[in-house]
Amino acid sequence: MKHHIVILGAGYAGVYVAGNLARRLSAADVRITVVNAVPDFVERLRLHQVAAGRTVAAQRLDDVFAGTGIRLRVARVSAVDPERQVVAVADAEGGGEGGGEGGGELGYDTLVYALGSHGDVGSVPGVAEYAFDVAARPSALRLRERLDSLGRRGGGSVVVVGDGLTGIESATEIAEGRPGLPVTLIARGELGARLSAGARGHLRRACDRLGVTVLEHTSVEAVEATRVRCAEGIAPASDATVWTAGFAVSPIAAAAGLEVTEHGRIVVDRTMRSISHPNVYAAGDSAYAIGDHGLPLPMSCASAGFTGGQAIHAIVGRLTGGKVAKTKLVYSYNHVSLGRRDGILQMVDDEGHAKPAYLGGRKAARIKAGILTMSLWANSHPTFGVPKRRRRLAAVPDVRTGSVMA
Repeated sequence: MKHHIVILGAGYAGVYVAGNLARRLSAADVRITVVNAVPDFVERLRLHQVAAGRTVAAQRLDDVFAGTGIRLRVARVSAVDPERQVVAVADAEGGGEGGGEGGGELGYDTLVYALGSHGDVGSVPGVAEYAFDVAARPSALRLRERLDSLGRRGGGSVVVVGDGLTGIESATEIAEGRPGLPVTLIARGELGARLSAGARGHLRRACDRLGVTVLEHTSVEAVEATRVRCAEGIAPASDATVWTAGFAVSPIAAAAGLEVTEHGRIVVDRTMRSISHPNVYAAGDSAYAIGDHGLPLPMSCASAGFTGGQAIHAIVGRLTGGKVAKTKLVYSYNHVSLGRRDGILQMVDDEGHAKPAYLGGRKAARIKAGILTMSLWANSHPTFGVPKRRRRLAAVPDVRTGSVMA
């Protein structure tokens, strides 16, 4: 019987892991199933652009996985039972090959948990009812419709809450793409606090140029239908509130009994293996992984690449009886786009702190655009560079019983 690898989630981490495992492991020994709630690969890094009005085509996962032997199951994951080694799924809308099969269970030998994260809309009153986020395509499209509506009626105000990279990119993209709508960015601390002094200056000048009003050292107490109420006694008017102040993960891992943090992220070892269930790996935002600098990796696309790459090496090494190679888990720079023609490339040290050096302007924007294009191409061509001879599985110990299995 073939060793069944089930991958939950087809975001940046899930697609990357699936394609690489398919090209490194022999199809004679392994079958791979990817479970995803929608039939498309969603470029999450560009959802703020979608909201602002840009056209970003969604790539079908059927096309992404064509020729790989990967089976796509379009379904929503409802539960994981690591003791029985099964995943419960419910039918999802969207169809496509592998979709529309109803609910049921999928058994696995190795599980890769890459369900990612979503906007944290439950931590502040009113966010779930009145705010939009750009962590998922449906919400980004709803925000786009609201901004279109405001434009048609002759104006309105937009408030972006959150001064992380997502908040900065959302505020500047909307301000540039919707020049008739005034944009306010609410920052809990100093704007661009994690950037160098020079980069912070560049960011401030960009906000001034685009007409973005910045409220620093401001805490949001509640989001209401027409305003954002802050602890400092101010309440800026808002016809469209964009919530980027944090992300949360699904409760599925915690409910399954996996070892998780207080926020529900799966605690993994240096190889992205669950510390409580050895045949479960986690990658992307769902994984609580410690970087080479001794600090937890943040939720980001870069972390998806780091953790996904390490999981690939670990799974291939263990299943084939080879050495488990360790990849680097360290950032060397951060990117932030400031509309279409401006951006910041911030160099960081081994501990993740900003170096004085940074690159700003059109060149930084082009580099960021190139990274997005390269990331999409790499995920869309998982069979590129397929070796002529894929590795066969060795006899490996059953992690549940200690017996030997093929």
